[in-house]
Amino acid sequence: MRFERMSGLSREQIDELECRVSRLLRKPWRKRTGRPPALTLREAIIIACGYTRQNIIEEVWAEIFDVSQATVSRCITLLTPLVEKATKRERPTRTAAERAVKGAIALVDGSLWPCWSWKGKKTLWSGKHKTTGHGSLIITDLKGRVIYIAAPVTGNQHDMRKLKGLAAEKILKKAAGTFGDKGFIGTNYIMTPIRKPKFRKLLDWEKEWNRQVSSFRAPVERAIADLKAWRILFTDYRRPLGTFENSFHAAIGLYFFKRSFE
Repeated sequence: MRFERMSGLSREQIDELECRVSRLLRKPWRKRTGRPPALTLREAIIIACGYTRQNIIEEVWAEIFDVSQATVSRCITLLTPLVEKATKRERPTRTAAERAVKGAIALVDGSLWPCWSWKGKKTLWSGKHKTTGHGSLIITDLKGRVIYIAAPVTGNQHDMRKLKGLAAEKILKKAAGTFGDKGFIGTNYIMTPIRKPKFRKLLDWEKEWNRQVSSFRAPVERAIADLKAWRILFTDYRRPLGTFENSFHAAIGLYFFKRSFE
């Protein structure tokens, strides 16, 4: 079976992740006595990572591995926080991000990680994206290499609100310069496109400036698209809302974990 396609990880990467997760387990996966588990630890890790990578429903994973949907659900619930912990060392810290941007040009953009419309959770609604979810800021260099991903916040928060006084702002202020979109107009350290005035058209030099800013910003947009290859960040999150943060950090950790083998 082509586990690599399912999980998004190569055989070597699955081997390493299995070693890390096994050390984090409180009890051995396969006990010496009693009924053996329906899945091996490796298969369970592939399901947990594959759910993050593909975001297909649990019943499909159950069909693929010939187990019950309940077994798949238990695997995802148990192993997702362990995958998050196992890949924590790969996720960039604020300190590492500040070192990476020092004396360099940084790019910043916001993204929405969509989820179901949970009853009573109106703060998840993003007016900009016209859907519900959580938002984060992503910082990259000019080559599109992701330097930092901010913790997710409710979708109703504007990009500027995600920035003010938080780690992302402190990181960007260490850079030699930063390019962002119109959502960051108003800062004195982020270069943004010029917004069209209400009573006139943009002048030719203003249009040219906007084209140049857009060309500089292209790598961060490609980086976000690459992040969303982990489909749990791109399609609606269906698991209980309280589990989102673990799943988010697991997905981000797997993204950087996979990249560490390149």
